[in-house]
Amino acid sequence: MIFDIAIILINYNSSKHTINCIQSIVDNTSEKLNYQIIITDNCSRKEDYLALKEFCESISLPNLELHRSNINTGFGGGNMNGIQYANSKYYAFINNDTLLLNDCLSILKNTLDNDPSIGIAGGQSHKENGDFMISLDHFTSPLKEIVGRDFLEFINPKKYPKRKKRHTTPIQVSFVPGSFMFLRAADFNEIGGFDTNIFLYYEETDLCLRLKKIGKHACLVPDAKFIHLHGASTEQMPMAIKKEIKMSLLYVIRKHYGFFGHKIVLTHLIIKYFFSSIFKPKNWPLFFLILGGAHISNSLKSKQTITTL
Repeated sequence: MIFDIAIILINYNSSKHTINCIQSIVDNTSEKLNYQIIITDNCSRKEDYLALKEFCESISLPNLELHRSNINTGFGGGNMNGIQYANSKYYAFINNDTLLLNDCLSILKNTLDNDPSIGIAGGQSHKENGDFMISLDHFTSPLKEIVGRDFLEFINPKKYPKRKKRHTTPIQVSFVPGSFMFLRAADFNEIGGFDTNIFLYYEETDLCLRLKKIGKHACLVPDAKFIHLHGASTEQMPMAIKKEIKMSLLYVIRKHYGFFGHKIVLTHLIIKYFFSSIFKPKNWPLFFLILGGAHISNSLKSKQTITTL
């Protein structure tokens, strides 16, 4: 059976979020849509996995599947595991800490149905209290890393639409956040899906850059509304996650902007974090990682172990 949409979720020690996300999908999605939900459990603790398994067995949702991985494969890897079980025209990659506020899936599907030039679409995200949350961004590049987003938006507002503006109509953007990504299975398959060398962060940037190379752009569709519960800034993140962000950033820069682009950004980050570490000594570990090249081989991915139940 071919479904309209395969919804791919990843669970990692957060079964309560996953359960609430599934419930929001069921409550808000039109009965006219034929969809399947595929969950990859990314090697959660036994009690968390079993709680999710019990829920999946109790809910009357025949097209819901739960598959456990005995190793944490990260964001891209977990989603790639999920699509192995998908059979649909569209893929919706949704973070499990997301709650749909309306029939997002129908809205996004209709948008792509009516415009073949759109390769990927996302909706307008909100904080838990309903406040506006930024739902678009500009491609990482040597220029962006050095001059910043605000300057790019000032010098070329058409190419770089304002992130902090509340857009009311669909708008072409560089990329949409990874919390909710909707795209054709055919386009996703053509570009090879997620790059599983990336463990966490910048997966959506890399995906949209590769879609752009086949002539497909990203689109923010404000009418599709959802809540994203965890929008913490890097200042609130543990050092291991901050390191992961920089490793993924430099990997994507090297992949898409080549040797010299990578060296420009690396040098910029070395200088930036040397001076910031003088005033914020907690940043020294990040500086030394970048000084050593922040190679992807240092990723948390290389520290995963196989855990069976």
